[in-house]
Amino acid sequence: MTRSGSTPADLGFAAPEHVETVVIGGGQAGLATSYHLARQGRPHVVLEGSERVGDVWRQRFDSLRLFSPAGYDGLPGMPFPLPRWDFPTGHDMADYLEAYATAFGLPVRTGISVDNLSREGEHYVVTSGHRRFEAANVVVASGTWQSPIVPEFADELDPAIRQMHSAEYRNPSQLQPGPVLLVGASHSGPDLAVELAPTHRTYLSGPIQGEIPFRIESRTAHVLLPILWFAANHVLTMRTPLGRKVAGHVRAGGGPLIRVKRSDLEAAGVEYTPERTVGVQDGKPVLGDGRVLDVANVVWCTGFGKDTDWIQVPIGEERWPAQTRGVVADAPGLYFVGLPFLQGFYSMLIGGVGRDAGFVARHVARRMAGTPAAAAPASMTAG
Repeated sequence: MTRSGSTPADLGFAAPEHVETVVIGGGQAGLATSYHLARQGRPHVVLEGSERVGDVWRQRFDSLRLFSPAGYDGLPGMPFPLPRWDFPTGHDMADYLEAYATAFGLPVRTGISVDNLSREGEHYVVTSGHRRFEAANVVVASGTWQSPIVPEFADELDPAIRQMHSAEYRNPSQLQPGPVLLVGASHSGPDLAVELAPTHRTYLSGPIQGEIPFRIESRTAHVLLPILWFAANHVLTMRTPLGRKVAGHVRAGGGPLIRVKRSDLEAAGVEYTPERTVGVQDGKPVLGDGRVLDVANVVWCTGFGKDTDWIQVPIGEERWPAQTRGVVADAPGLYFVGLPFLQGFYSMLIGGVGRDAGFVARHVARRMAGTPAAAAPASMTAG
C-alpha cells in the first residue's frame, strides 16, 4: 500500500519488481558498485537514465579531455585501454564504460530515469514513470549535484544575446558572431575560453582558486602524479585533520586551474577579470566593478546545484547526506557512492571510486547475510 492507502495499480504503476538492491546511476560509480555487488554474489539492478551507458560523457563538450591520464582512469577489474600517460577524451571514457558493463555482464537497464525514491515499511520504493521497483537496499550513484546553476538575472539579458550553460555547450559553432563572456573560472570556463579565443573576442569572469604548479602532460607529472595519488588515497581522507579541512573546500565547489594556466589565458588573448558577473544593465552583463560588457554570447560555467528533491527519505543536513563512507546510518539499506570527498579525495576520481564502491558492496553483503545470493558472472570468477 502507498501512504495514501491506494495500491500501486490504483496509481497507474505496473506490477512492482522486487530486487534486493537497486543501484541508481550507470556511470563510473554505479558500474563499480555493480561490479563489486556481482563479485559478492548479491542480486541487483542498475538503473541508468540515458539510452546508452556512457552517454553522460558523450554529451560533454567535444574537446573535453580528462584531467587524469589513462593509468588512473580504470575501474575495478579492467584497466583503461590506452597508454598509461595518454589523456582520454570524453568519448573514450563513454566507450570504456559501455565496454566495462558488457565485459562483466553487469545488469544495467538503460533509458530508466528515476523519478522518486521513498521508503515504505521495511523496503525502499524506486519509481520511474509507471515502473516501480521495491528493494531492501538502494545505492544512489547518480551524483546529486546535477542541476545546472544559472543566476536569476540571466533572464534579464537581451534576447539577442545567445546564452547557454556549459552543460549545453559542445563546440564553437553553437555561438553567434561577436564577443563571448564565460562566467566562472574554475575548470570548464578557462578550458572553453582558450578554445573560443581564436574565433571570438573572449572575456572570462570570476576568481581563480589558484592553479596546480606543473603541467599535467609534462615529464614532471610522471613523477608527481604517483605522489599525489598516494596523498589522495591515504592522506587527504576524512580520517585526517588535513583531509577534513580539504573536504570542506571541495564540497563548497570550485577548484584550481589544472590543464589551462593563467599564462595560457594570456597567450590566447583571453580578457580575464577576477570580478564576478553580478547583474544586467540595459540587457548587457555587468561585472562587480560596474563594467558593462557588450557581448553577443554568454556561457554560464557556474557549476551544478544539488538535486535531491526526488529523494523522499531523510538523508540529514541540507547541504550533504549524513553518511559515513557512503552508509546512511539513519536509513538502513540506503547508500551513496560517487559524491565528492565521500571518504577521501580519491572518492571523486574515476580510478578511486571503486574503493568506496567496494566498501558499500561489502556492507550490503553483510546486511543481507543469510538471504539467497546470486552466482557471480563467469567473467569475474577467474580473477
